[in-house]
Amino acid sequence: MTTETASAYGVRLIGQHDLAGRGDGMQVMRHGDALYVGHAGTTGAGTSILDVSAPDRPQLVAQWDAPANTHTHKVQIADGLLLVNHERFPYRPKKPLGPHSAGVAIYRLEEPFAPEQISFWESGGKGVHRIVWEGGRYAHMSGVPDGFTDRIWLTIDLDDPVNPQLAARWWWPGQWTGGGETVDWPIGHRVAAHHGLAEGNYTYLGYDDANLVVLDTTNPLSPREVSRLAWTGGATHTCMPLHGRGLLVVTDEQQHDGPHGEERRIHLIDIADPTQPRYLRTLPAPDTSFDELPQRYGPHNLHENRDASYRSNRVVFATYFSAGLRVYDLTDPQDPREIAHWVSEAPAGSPVPQANDLFVDEHHLIWVTDRGTGGVFCLEPEPELAALMQDAAL
Repeated sequence: MTTETASAYGVRLIGQHDLAGRGDGMQVMRHGDALYVGHAGTTGAGTSILDVSAPDRPQLVAQWDAPANTHTHKVQIADGLLLVNHERFPYRPKKPLGPHSAGVAIYRLEEPFAPEQISFWESGGKGVHRIVWEGGRYAHMSGVPDGFTDRIWLTIDLDDPVNPQLAARWWWPGQWTGGGETVDWPIGHRVAAHHGLAEGNYTYLGYDDANLVVLDTTNPLSPREVSRLAWTGGATHTCMPLHGRGLLVVTDEQQHDGPHGEERRIHLIDIADPTQPRYLRTLPAPDTSFDELPQRYGPHNLHENRDASYRSNRVVFATYFSAGLRVYDLTDPQDPREIAHWVSEAPAGSPVPQANDLFVDEHHLIWVTDRGTGGVFCLEPEPELAALMQDAAL
């Protein structure tokens, strides 16, 4: 069933797939003609693989379920491997759950549409939430091993992907209560690693209500905190450096339903000196009409400028749940501007759209997933945005 566009400027919808009626899309990534989609968890689906050789007519090739009481909503592809997280789901169950799977499944991609699982790294605890891996020996991730209050930052060694090993851990002091540490933050203040992206020797780590932690990861086996920065607002999600510019774009994830959910924004941080990050400003928010809607309205994910994708340190792509896709021009950090957007109609079975994650491929096509029932959408930039993207590409 096709979902129509409700509002658009600068981009247009060219294709969609409802993922066989299991449209709870989460992380999306393209590799050649294969598109990999992790599912949020509500349908029980785990991972879908689509053939997008014709982007206007994506075809579902494979789809497998997540293990019981588990979601596998993140995908990372590099070096001929696919990494998929395993994490307990729901996050906050209303009744006791049975056994769940916790860790990272590793697949070989000799056949991109038929991955072969070659190993599984057991994390213990609640499992792994988000993985950051662009190839090489070490993969980084957030997860909750046994003995910790919440998610910490983990590194696994993939030198032998058939036999992955834990290589390093970093956590906020007080999280390791199983090791005798004591929590010293207020009740209701969440201290939890979410997602870290690196530039040079530094990793910029979103730490939920604690906001930003900067780690020196010159030695990936011994990460070392060098600075922190806090601001008004919590649930810090992604901290993405704009390479070579001394700037960091940060999303605070909206985790509350509306109407009038707690305000979350996208922030711009000065990291010219990573040991002394400095808050600059927020990026423009969509118009306030979205705040009147049910479900989530606010930021979530950024396109992360991965290798083998579209890369820019000026044009930034973000999902904004009910406000869809938002595109910003940060050429002048003193005057960030929204330059394009796309919002779908409510997909069948959902009261509103919930744009969840996105990936801008090397052909400048924009792939957006819907958290509710919409599946995955393919968008194409209109000529003016396409020209700017070409000019701003790294």
